[in-house]
Amino acid sequence: MSDAFTTRVLNITSGSTERVVDLTADCEAFLREAAAGRDGLLNIFVPHATAGVAIIETGAGSDNDLLAALHTLLPADDRWQHRHGSPGHGRDHVLPAFVPPHATLPVVGGRLELGTWQSVCLVDTNRDNPQRKVRLSLLLAGS
Repeated sequence: MSDAFTTRVLNITSGSTERVVDLTADCEAFLREAAAGRDGLLNIFVPHATAGVAIIETGAGSDNDLLAALHTLLPADDRWQHRHGSPGHGRDHVLPAFVPPHATLPVVGGRLELGTWQSVCLVDTNRDNPQRKVRLSLLLAGS
């Protein structure tokens, strides 16, 4: 197999609370090894039915604002038909329709092309599953 495609799985412990986990440093570390200064596309994929990937600002309150907005949009109550797990867990299964389980980002010169305040984040509202996998897949141009 050529080096045009490289993949790695991150094991993330998101804990037992709703969280936005910044994955930017993990993505950058992967690209330092795999991209070797080349251009391409990085796909971030969460193979879970109750988590998503967001490109947002972190550290200034936006991550908490996102969780608050999701609470307004998808309340953790008993309205959901999907009823196993914690109360309101059915809304966790609706989350990926609003925060998709994937993102594809440009890589230029071996680095993510993010805006000044953008970060790559795992969004996990499922308190019943504290262990997550995140697949990073790099497709290099011209290989």
